[in-house]
Amino acid sequence: MILHQNGAAVPPIHLVESEADMISDLAWAARDRFPDVCQLLQQEVGRAQLCASADLPCTVVAMGSDVAYRDGRDGASRRVQLVYPGHADVALGRISILTPIGAALIGMQAGASILWPDRDGHLRDIIVDEVAQARAA
Repeated sequence: MILHQNGAAVPPIHLVESEADMISDLAWAARDRFPDVCQLLQQEVGRAQLCASADLPCTVVAMGSDVAYRDGRDGASRRVQLVYPGHADVALGRISILTPIGAALIGMQAGASILWPDRDGHLRDIIVDEVAQARAA
C-alpha cells in the first residue's frame, strides 16, 4: 500500500533515531502478519527527520507518549499511549505501533493532521491534539 502518492501533502514527522531503527526492524519482522501497516511504517521511517532523544520536541509523538487525537471521520476524541506490541492493552489505552492508528501517530506533532488508512483501507483524517510525556507502564 502506497499512501503518499500523487504529490499529496503530508506533515513532517520526527523520530528518535534509535526508535526509528527499532520500528523499522519490528515492521520488517511483522510484514507477513501486518503487510499494509508494516509497509506504511517503513515509508514513515524513510521520510522522517531523525534526531537524538534529547532533541525531540516534547510535542512530538514518540514511543511511550500519551496522545490525545481526533478522528476526522466521526469527530471522536481519544487518548492513548503508543507502545510496542508486547505492551499493548486496548483496555488500558495502550495501542501498538503495529496498528493503523499507532503507525499514523508516530512522529506527528501536536496540531498536525494526516490522512491515514484504517483497517478497512478507508482514509481518515487523524488530528493530533496533544502529546504528553510517557507515563509509567
